[in-house]
Amino acid sequence: MLFRPAIAQMTGYTPGEQPKPGTSIIKLNTNENPYPPSPQAVEVLRNVDSEWLRRYPDPYAREFCNAVSEALNVPSDWVIVGNGSDDMLNLLVRACAEGGDRPCVYPTPTYVLYRTLAAMQSAEVVEIPYPEDFKLPVDELVAAKGAITFIASPNSPSGHCVPLEDLRQLASQLSGVLVIDEAYVDFAQYSALALVREFENAIVLRTLSKGYSLAGLRLGFGIANPKLLSGLFKVKDSYNVDAIAQLVGTAAIRDQNYKNLCAQKVKVSRAKLTVDLRKLGFTVRESHGNFVLATPTSSAEEIYLSLKQRGILVRYFNQPGLQDKLRITIGNDEQNQLLIEILETILSD
Repeated sequence: MLFRPAIAQMTGYTPGEQPKPGTSIIKLNTNENPYPPSPQAVEVLRNVDSEWLRRYPDPYAREFCNAVSEALNVPSDWVIVGNGSDDMLNLLVRACAEGGDRPCVYPTPTYVLYRTLAAMQSAEVVEIPYPEDFKLPVDELVAAKGAITFIASPNSPSGHCVPLEDLRQLASQLSGVLVIDEAYVDFAQYSALALVREFENAIVLRTLSKGYSLAGLRLGFGIANPKLLSGLFKVKDSYNVDAIAQLVGTAAIRDQNYKNLCAQKVKVSRAKLTVDLRKLGFTVRESHGNFVLATPTSSAEEIYLSLKQRGILVRYFNQPGLQDKLRITIGNDEQNQLLIEILETILSD
């Protein structure tokens, strides 16, 4: 047998469709930011010295950590950097989870990569369904005794934020690591970052893929007490973040004004798209991400396929609890308007 039994038996993560660059399509399926990256970040990329390509990068991305420290008011030694926040998730599972005695625990529906990473590590998974109101099931999560408990806030695909008091209650009762995945926090009203100072077992993850329009760069980071980070540094690849990502990411993090302006435009567009979808009969949850979860009155899968035929990609999840729903990334105003017009045509056929 070529692979470990766990790998042979598992189902790999399926990313959203990625058309080739230059393809004439409106891409509203993988929650990319519709606006370009910071001009300061682009300028750094244009002027990269080839010497940065010849040499190995800083294994700890210290200049980037300093930029995070300045932007978020955290000590620079409380920051660990990865090849996207997915890399951070992988580090956490490899460092903390194993078998049935050290399971991965999380409420569902949520980011399905948690399940994939646990399967790779042969760690048991405990999935606890969210209730209809998406109230965090604190007691059930604590009772599951996870080596790692993942909470995405804002959560995808639901778009809801977990109240800080619920996260605080959870952190205070867990014996394992609490991972607060804040990939979409730039579009939300609040962050749980303060909790890492209160609890040594809590880590907050961030990414530059969403708010900073740098999904193609692959750069994310975690913020936690150095006691927690010490174990992660042991399993981190020596040079897990390339030199170009460090340079560009540092410039992007330092341009908070630009990021905030783009995030505000997305939030305004999100509110309008929510209203427009509801006028078409969709049930749309309030969202704190750069997407909405919408339930049509007819087949979600058929609408997804019809949109795809007309050059618009949205996300359809063929899994229990989501089969009647579509997750739609917030595009720019022109893209959102075209989406609504095409949906009107589809629904009237």
